[in-house]
Amino acid sequence: MTSDLALERVELAPAAALFRSLGDPARLAIVRRLAVGEARVVDLVEHLGLAQSTVSKHLACLRDCGLVDSRPVGRASVFTLAQPPLIDLLAAAEGVLAATGDAVALCPTYGSSAAQAASTGTGDDR
Repeated sequence: MTSDLALERVELAPAAALFRSLGDPARLAIVRRLAVGEARVVDLVEHLGLAQSTVSKHLACLRDCGLVDSRPVGRASVFTLAQPPLIDLLAAAEGVLAATGDAVALCPTYGSSAAQAASTGTGDDR
């Protein structure tokens, strides 16, 4: 039975990595913005209100995960979703959130208060 569980964990590792890549609010906001259409880093900086270096790091993460692509246009890079099915995933997530109401937001491990504690360094890492 233990080997079945280990095999299941190995099989689920890519899905877990996908959800971790989307688990950061800034990266999720980038994906949501790119679902509307392509954008340059400067557009994303303005949209998110984050530093250019922070947006670039998040884009690098998403690119390394195979979720976004970029192409040079003059001196800028234009980013697009590499995986259009992400739009369906976001829509499904919104449906789950609508169905669960505050249950997800109030989850002591992954909810809003846990996220705030983690971002301020006052929570335990899980």
